[in-house]
Parts: sequence; structure tokens; C-alpha cells
Amino acid sequence: MTTATPGRFGRFGGRYVPETLVVALEELEASWIEASRDPAFQAEVDDCLRDFVGRPTAFTCAPRLSARAGGATIWLKREDLAHTGAHKINNTIGQVILAKRMGKSRIIAETGAGQHGVATATACARFGLACEVYMGAEDARRQSLNVFRMRLLGATVHEVDTGSRTLKDATNEAMRDWMGSVGETHYILGSVVGPHPFPTIVRELQSVIGIECRAQCLETLGRLPDAVVACVGGGSNAAGIFAPFVPDQDVRLVGVEAGGRGSTPGGHAAPLAFGSPGVLHGSLSYVLQDEEGQTADVHSCSAGLDYPGVGPEHAHWKDTGRVEYRVVDDADALAAFQELSRLEGIIPALETAHAIAASIQLAAELPAEANLVLNCSGRGDKDVQEVMRLLEA
Repeated sequence: MTTATPGRFGRFGGRYVPETLVVALEELEASWIEASRDPAFQAEVDDCLRDFVGRPTAFTCAPRLSARAGGATIWLKREDLAHTGAHKINNTIGQVILAKRMGKSRIIAETGAGQHGVATATACARFGLACEVYMGAEDARRQSLNVFRMRLLGATVHEVDTGSRTLKDATNEAMRDWMGSVGETHYILGSVVGPHPFPTIVRELQSVIGIECRAQCLETLGRLPDAVVACVGGGSNAAGIFAPFVPDQDVRLVGVEAGGRGSTPGGHAAPLAFGSPGVLHGSLSYVLQDEEGQTADVHSCSAGLDYPGVGPEHAHWKDTGRVEYRVVDDADALAAFQELSRLEGIIPALETAHAIAASIQLAAELPAEANLVLNCSGRGDKDVQEVMRLLEA
């Protein structure tokens, strides 16, 4: 999965940060290496994932969606059934336990769709740590339910009113906070982005999805799936389910980016499709940027995919061809949101809806005996009001 150079995925990754953060990142890396080798740490994480989060999550056949698509049978890895309603809790539980080992008393986080913020607030409430979350003001408008949930869980929510007022700007503010408070603060990044060691830590904590899914496929299907599909913003749910399948060359891995309103700059959030290599938030990856290297505006109906960069391991998987990446626009994602709801009785997150649309397309391309796994990364309670607004517009 990684190269011989720590913190690098081929040419991507690295640690491009102010000197203030280098010591904090080195401390985090050393603490992570120590913890990941300690059976007691893994046992504590596993116990909490089982007893608090509700793992393993279900592996569910979607027969009516499969019939709608034609071709392959579609199976759902049900991260929407994890506590707090999305995969994000897998990462926050592990990082909060790590922060306690490091002696940190305060947690900060950024959030787009609010699910990472809710998961961080939940883990902090569970373990008694102070929590502050940065969220773009536009995302706070779209995800007002999650803002209330975070506050109900005891977190302080800072609405960021600069720039595009979305995830990029929230991340900027969280990093500024961390630079001034590294002594007592741990920053829980919500995706496989940022400077080393965050992409590795988040991928490893989210790999529980793929480890479970691989075992469930062997038990239920008697073999590995023909394809695995997941949406990609920063890319944590996709990295989590893809990583354990990467060595299985016969398994197609398909990531799905947000096509928004189209390929015009500022109209989408698809850096792997339309971006170029650049540095964003401390690592080298594919970034949406102009000719001067300034980060471009982005758009998606989904707040969780509304980000101009992507995790460096995804950039490496793209360049090596191990993962193929597709683009789904707002209209198709909204249609898929409704279809899974009507056909399977599961209201998905708008992020997941992009992967549903691509899964319908891919299933139709595959033979009837094939099996396709869709990572149902989150539930759609948080998105219902925004979908109502968009469908009525």
C-alpha cells in the first residue's frame, strides 16, 4: 500500500507545514507507531468499536437496486448503521484513544457535512475530552441538524465565514488553531489528507471497513467481489474499504468524485479527474488549482465532497492504475439518493449517493453472475432538508 519512504505514496504525500507543526507531527508519528504495536491499544479500540460503535456493520444485498441496474448483484457495506450514522466514528474513536495516551486534554477537528464533527464530539463525550469543531458557514447552513448534534454532545462549533465558507476554509482555521495550541491539543483530521502521518493513521483506522467486508464476502459469497465502489472527497471511506483489497488484483476498485454542475472550473469537486499535482493542507496530491497555483473554487450538492483536494494515497492509486476514478454530477446523485430510498428502504447520505449512481452504471456493465460491493458510507438524515430544497428549486 505504501512505498519504502515514510509518509510517501509514490511521489505523493509528505509533510509541507510550518516549523511550528513539525515537532507536533513527529510526536504524533512516534506515538502512533508505539500505539499501533501495542496490543493493549488495539484491544481498547476494538472493544470500543464493538460495544460502542456497533461493529461489525452489516453486509446487505440490494436486490431491487440490482434489478434496476441489470447485470451484477449489488451488495451494501452498511457504514450507515455505525453509531452516529457514518464511517467517521471509526477514525475518531481511534484518534481520541491515541490522544489520551499522548496526554492531550483538548481535541479540535474540521468538518464539512458535519459527520466527522459529530463523530469527534461523540468520541470526546465518551472519553471526557474538550472538543472544538471548525465548520464552514455554508456547510453549517446545509447541515444545521449536525451543528445542533455537535453542540448537544458538548462541542463548541466555530462557523467559518471566510473564503468559500466550506470544508477547505474550515480546515485552514483548524490548522491555525493547532499551530497555536499544540502543547495541549490534538487535531483529529477527518480524512486521509493532510501532512504525514495523518493519511496513514486515518487509512489504518478506517481499514476496519475493508477487513470486515473482505471476510463477509468470503463468508457470504464464497469468493471476493468483482468490484468495490466508494465515493471520494478527501477519501477516507474509500481508502478504508479499498486498502485491504489492493493486493487482490482481480477486484476492481472504483472511486467516485463529485461532478457537481459540470467540468467548468468552480463547477465540480473532482481533483483526480480535473486537477493537477500541488500542495494543499500539508501534503502533495491532486488539487484543483489555477495556472498560478491558487486553489480553485469547488461545488457539490454534497457538503462532504466539497473539497478541492484528495488524499495522497488516492493520487498514487490513480497514477498506478490500481483504482479507477469516475465522476457523478449533482443530478445523477440526487436521482440515486431517491432510488436507494424507494427501492431498498435506505436513505443514504448525499456523499454515498454519488457512489450509488456509479454502482448502477457499473453493475449494468458487468455480467449477471458478478458481485459489486457499494460502501454505504453514511445515512441521509442530515441531507433530507437540503435534498428537499434542491428538488423544489
